[in-house]
Amino acid sequence: MTSADTVVTFGIGKADFALPVAPVVEILDARDISPLPRAPAHLLGLIDRRGASVPVVDLRRLLGQPDADDTDRTRIIVLRLVGRGAGAQHVGLRVDQVTEVTQLDDAGSEPLAEAELLRWHERMVAGIGRREERFVTMLDVDGLFDGDLRDLVNEGGVQ
Repeated sequence: MTSADTVVTFGIGKADFALPVAPVVEILDARDISPLPRAPAHLLGLIDRRGASVPVVDLRRLLGQPDADDTDRTRIIVLRLVGRGAGAQHVGLRVDQVTEVTQLDDAGSEPLAEAELLRWHERMVAGIGRREERFVTMLDVDGLFDGDLRDLVNEGGVQ
């Protein structure tokens, strides 16, 4: 497995998603999140990660899915985003469960333009792949955190 082809697969409800492993710093168990006043609904608040404040985004809310309570399988995927100007920023994505670090079947994912699916989230989706006979939506990290959301994350947390 090369790191360029390696992904972290995870679930939101009954849907399977993946992110490239390169920006993943670590995967944490669910923990208390300190809310931020007047933050948008998808920005849950901050967690402490080794003395640094890390903003946490609820991927369910970001993708327009209904809320769900945390379970013993809920995880926070900490990502390293390369920021505009100030350098790298860490952000957490709350997901229902992390499945595995693996490669997608058949050499990765099909570009979204060819898949003709999920047009309403096109900026967030890099493509559609398969893993063990299931569809996996490959998310675009830059698309998830572009524009206003990246600015909110940069304001919400400190490296």
